Amino acid sequence: MSVLLHREAATPTPRKEATKAPPHPCRHCGAPLIDDRMRESGFCCAGCSYVYRLVHEHGLAGYYRIKDDVTAPADAAVFQPRDYAWLETAQREAEADGAAAPSPRASADGGPNATRTSRPLQNSAPIPELTLDVQGISCAGCVWLIERLFQPQPGARDIFVNAQYGTMRLRWVRGKFNAVDFARKLQAFGYLVGPTGESTAAGVEPEARALVKRIGLCAAFAMNVMLFTLPAYFGMAPSFEWAGLFRLLAFAFGTLSFLVGGTFFLGRAVRALRERALHIDLPIAIGIVGAYAGSLYGWLAGEERVVYFDFVATFILLMLVGRWAQVAAVERNRRRLLSQQPKFQRVRLATGADVPPEKLAVGDAFGLAAGQTLPVEATLRQGEASFSLASINGEAEPRLFRAGQRVPAGALNLSRGAVGFVATQTWRDSLLAQLLAAGERPVARHAFFENIVRGYVVGILVVATLSGVGWWFATSDPLRTWAIVTAVLVVSCPCAIALAFPLADEMATVALRRRGVFVREGDLWPRLARVRQVVFDKTGTLTLETPVLQNPEALRALDLESRRALLALVRDNPHPVSQALFEYLLADGDVAPLPGDVRETAGFGVELAGWSLGRAGWRSAFEQNSPSGDFPLGGADTVFAQDGRVLARFRFLDTARPDARAEIAALSARGLTTFILSGDRREKVVALAAELALPQAQALGELTPQEKAAWLDAHGADATLMLGDGANDSLAFDRALCRGTPVIHRGVLERKADFYYLGRGIGGLRALFAVDAIRRRTQRAILIFSVVYNLLAVGLAVAGRMNPLVAAALMPINSLLTLALVTGGMRRAFAWQP
Repeated sequence: MSVLLHREAATPTPRKEATKAPPHPCRHCGAPLIDDRMRESGFCCAGCSYVYRLVHEHGLAGYYRIKDDVTAPADAAVFQPRDYAWLETAQREAEADGAAAPSPRASADGGPNATRTSRPLQNSAPIPELTLDVQGISCAGCVWLIERLFQPQPGARDIFVNAQYGTMRLRWVRGKFNAVDFARKLQAFGYLVGPTGESTAAGVEPEARALVKRIGLCAAFAMNVMLFTLPAYFGMAPSFEWAGLFRLLAFAFGTLSFLVGGTFFLGRAVRALRERALHIDLPIAIGIVGAYAGSLYGWLAGEERVVYFDFVATFILLMLVGRWAQVAAVERNRRRLLSQQPKFQRVRLATGADVPPEKLAVGDAFGLAAGQTLPVEATLRQGEASFSLASINGEAEPRLFRAGQRVPAGALNLSRGAVGFVATQTWRDSLLAQLLAAGERPVARHAFFENIVRGYVVGILVVATLSGVGWWFATSDPLRTWAIVTAVLVVSCPCAIALAFPLADEMATVALRRRGVFVREGDLWPRLARVRQVVFDKTGTLTLETPVLQNPEALRALDLESRRALLALVRDNPHPVSQALFEYLLADGDVAPLPGDVRETAGFGVELAGWSLGRAGWRSAFEQNSPSGDFPLGGADTVFAQDGRVLARFRFLDTARPDARAEIAALSARGLTTFILSGDRREKVVALAAELALPQAQALGELTPQEKAAWLDAHGADATLMLGDGANDSLAFDRALCRGTPVIHRGVLERKADFYYLGRGIGGLRALFAVDAIRRRTQRAILIFSVVYNLLAVGLAVAGRMNPLVAAALMPINSLLTLALVTGGMRRAFAWQP
């Protein structure tokens, strides 16, 4: 159910999920601290340390009293440069549209149907509005924090934050508010802003929200049916003057319940049969149709013993609640991601026009801004520039390109300024477009589950038919025979598989969310049981996204003036070494950068008024060498100097995630074989495998995207779980049975992933398998209980001992016992510790 919070609302009441706190939780996000360095600092990453300090400096420490115990880590996205040119354009268009033609289309509640428009007030100019998606909202505390950050912005009027859909609607004073500044402010606190997704903008209603509406109506119908049926159970005589009206109202509300809720399952069951699939909706539809048809006959014939309208209404309500539980958690996890990442921004042609990548033609001259991804293969027009190819070939170290060289599509501009190119291909022919094309994958069919449905359907139809035949020959009474058949269909309640199974899935999803693992696709569960091997990408998946500073004491030893100079050199610099230093500087304390223009020498380093940061010996005349790459990630030091005097030598390493070795060993202990498939150099892949205690034969390097996909095809893609983070993993992703990603701010693979996980470790992967094992054990227990119940209930019905009152009592008792089994069994998922 959508809960809307806005600026004028009172401070939300603290709500915390009851969960067992990790032994050493991060002070900001609550994630477990998995190594000694983290425990010493109290934070899982530099991002969390930085945001924690910002929250307190802004006087917003109340956030930590409101937020959930475990939220998403801030991670490196807090520091990384992000292009908001699209937002500047959107604000300009919103203000222009509002000034030209005010429109009343915007939703007053700021919900998913809110559109970009302006709303006029009496005797005033139209007020501009803009609806945006926000990534990172996880609880009421996030809503409260975003509202408080908006209020002091110049020209800010109103903000409406929809926590359920991850959107916000802004209203501001024209000419005074800067949406880009506000977006950068939110990014500093761990929230990424993106354009409203197509489905949201078009008003497409999520399935969970539509189910809530049905549940509300069917709950009202069920209560009214019970209200008008209970008097008969408690002895109301048929001759009572209001008895006829009560029967009519029970029939009316029962029919409304069938039309509103029952047809939902009936339609889905029919569609499944057309596709030759046995869906859980089939036994539900059989029970609903059988109970309603029998009740309708009994109501028309005046035979109360076969009238089960109260059962029909209550059963439909319970089944709708079960279905809502099945989809709500998955939809919530999907909404945590931006619906449409502004990944491939418009590029500026030499003529000054801004065009989308799809409009680029061969021979077009265009510019690529710092931190922007090259959409098509192009030739560097002049000078030199550094690029990261990690997303397309897995190489961790940047590469230097010179004028006239071709730069591949997908390369990330690591230079401080814009770089000029000439396109050599169109977007349609681009490797990047091919890698990111959406791959078709059929929905997983759960063989075990379908066997249960098949057994239930066949069994109950056989029992109902045999019971009808037996009672017909025994009594020759059609009414009595029909009453027995109806009773069998009514009491053979599929609550265990229709209500308890989805609830177990939902609880498993919630338990994983508290550990930073977010399930995006509901059919992950049947796929997961078939996984026999796990394939990792290397760069950014098994290793951290940015290199790790090995000697932070060198940074802490710098005086204030040196730190200010270093901050000026690394700020707004997308190079991984600069980003790593930037993270450490901001996490350790807020300092103002030195003023001045930073100059870059591609492949060597950057300098500002005598201060320099770059390759060792760069500013010494006797050590000037042609660069083989860029700032080193390992081997030689990165040197910070003033007027040629070395102030600090920083050593960086492309480092494995802290818990990678232990987690891979734990996966092996579960019987899963682990492989590394990487595009990085073979010697680096082998070295990482040795560090993680993996056999060399299970670590393959220098693979192209096509070779990764071919390897999966040849080695059991239908039993493989693939973990990746870059475009070069996309083709293998399309082949793998299950797929996950640790990165959700690049806009590359998260839309293809079945799940994603947050934090600096990979422990969430083991939690995924552990929680799934608990879920399957719980569902087996539920199935055993269901068999025992149905033997008892159907036995009573076949023996002629069942009537509407007994059925009305048995169904809620069965449902309560089933739910108790679910909650009891799944409690272990919340208490599980590695």
